[in-house]
Amino acid sequence: MNYEEYMKRCIFLATKAEGNTSPNPLVGCVVLDSTGNIISEGFHEKYGYNHAERNALLKLNPQAAKDGTLIVNLEPCSHYGKTPPCADLIIEYGIKKVVIGMRDVNPIVAGNGIKKLKDAGIEVVEGILEDECRKLNEVFIKNMTEHKTFVAIKTAVTLDGKIATFNGSSKWITAEKARNEVKNIRNRYDAILTSSATVLADNPSMQHRCNIILDRELKTINKNFKIYNNKRVIVFYDEALYSPEISDIEFVKTPTTNGKLDLDFVLNSLFKMKIMSVIVESGGHLNGSILKYADKIYHFIAPKILGDNTGRSCFDFREVNDINLSYKFQIDETKMFEPDIMLTYYPLKA
Repeated sequence: MNYEEYMKRCIFLATKAEGNTSPNPLVGCVVLDSTGNIISEGFHEKYGYNHAERNALLKLNPQAAKDGTLIVNLEPCSHYGKTPPCADLIIEYGIKKVVIGMRDVNPIVAGNGIKKLKDAGIEVVEGILEDECRKLNEVFIKNMTEHKTFVAIKTAVTLDGKIATFNGSSKWITAEKARNEVKNIRNRYDAILTSSATVLADNPSMQHRCNIILDRELKTINKNFKIYNNKRVIVFYDEALYSPEISDIEFVKTPTTNGKLDLDFVLNSLFKMKIMSVIVESGGHLNGSILKYADKIYHFIAPKILGDNTGRSCFDFREVNDINLSYKFQIDETKMFEPDIMLTYYPLKA
């Protein structure tokens, strides 16, 4: 039986819920009858809703699933959370074999779901497309293993690495297809993080369910800026300043280091606020400052050359005199959004 094809289907189903399951993982499930035919599918649609396995099985009469096979990209849960344990329902439905992409990194589960299935006499096959399954839930894995918020950066540049002219002109570097893809990417993350400099220069709307602004001196506290029209806005500012009283904005007093907001404090605060992932959309200074925390970069490149050595760069945060001091990355994927391209890359692990 070609488990890989069924696992690809699970991954596809799981992605339908991107942006809706945090802090839970993305999970898809396929159920086969005893003869190997697909009889049901499901995915975890939203945090607090049924898990993928439960969604798939509850569509069936238990007799139809008896002696069948269940394929799922993440180990079935074994504990009571927002919903009952999926492992128990799998056993109840008489499933004969369970095929799993990866073990759950949540210490509450972490092999306990597999043990429960095996103890019930169910055959368990592990590690099918494990790398793909781990990439699907890279945010969840970091949250669970490091107890930190996942940080992505999105930038759009010319071929010579510029995000704007010397006077700030930047609309539009990329074309419509690339800008539409940015909207899709944003939806995967719990929040967009930007700087007061970007708000002041571009007055972006950055439409999203949560926007975070690093505004040390509270320069943007003005409802005329479009970003404040979003559902939830969080502002980090210098703890030495007064506390603004604007009921629909969340203000967070933040310590400073060398005249800048402490990014360790900001990111630790976001995790405590259950913001499990952020995508940074800003200028070169914040992009550069937060680069050492970055888990992933989406780098759009337009087939244009500005050719101005005073133009603004996408990562502009230091001066070095040794090329060996470069930050190193591993390119994961290249996609065309004509006429532009998008590179996706990760920090190169030592």
